[in-house]
Formats: sequence, C-alpha cells, structure tokens
Amino acid sequence: MLRDDIIEYSLDAHHSEEKGVELRKTIWKVTFLLTAITAVEVALGSMIKQSSDYWQIIKWIFIVLTIVKAGYIVLSFMHLGDERKGLKYVILLPYFVFAAYLIFILLNEGTAIFGALSEVAN
Repeated sequence: MLRDDIIEYSLDAHHSEEKGVELRKTIWKVTFLLTAITAVEVALGSMIKQSSDYWQIIKWIFIVLTIVKAGYIVLSFMHLGDERKGLKYVILLPYFVFAAYLIFILLNEGTAIFGALSEVAN
C-alpha cells in the first residue's frame, strides 16, 4: 500500500542548480569560520598556561570569541542574517547586553567570593 503522508523533500526543491551551489558555498563558509574560531580557542587554551601573565587577556579573548561565535550561529542557522538591520539589532542587542551582564556578575561575585575565602583562610 502506498502511503500518501510521506513527502520526498528532495524532489520538491524549487531552486536552480546555481542557487544550490550558492547555498553549499554558504554552508562551507559557515563551517570553516566556526571551525577556525574553535581552533583558535583550543590552541590558545592548550598553549597558554593558567599561571602565566597573559591568562587574564586570554580569558577575555575566550569570552569575546564565544560571543562572536554565538552571534554568527544565530545569524546563519536561524536565518537572522537575511533580515533587515533593525530586526537584527532588536534580537541580538539584548542578547549581548544580557551576556555582558552575566559576565559582569560572574567576575564581580567571583572576586568577592575569592576575597572572602582568602580572609577566612588567613
């Protein structure tokens, strides 16, 4: 018995081969960019020791690269990159403000807890 509820989506494509080539180029570009950012993060994390003088800068680089990667994922995989600039700002700006707020709270409370624990230890 032939089922009529199964749709073969590959046969239902409504774009030309040129459009398909363009879409595949975009997918490869996104893949290489996200892989490059991740490779930079891994390389920095594996080469720089936490006890070095540069570790504070490396932590901020990690934070910035992670936020850039998250924003690019939202722009490409959620198709936000195809929208108008105003809609991008309305969606991404609160996200970045919230991420900055969380980072501020994390760093502020972390130093407060570290200070309290060091006073107890002495």
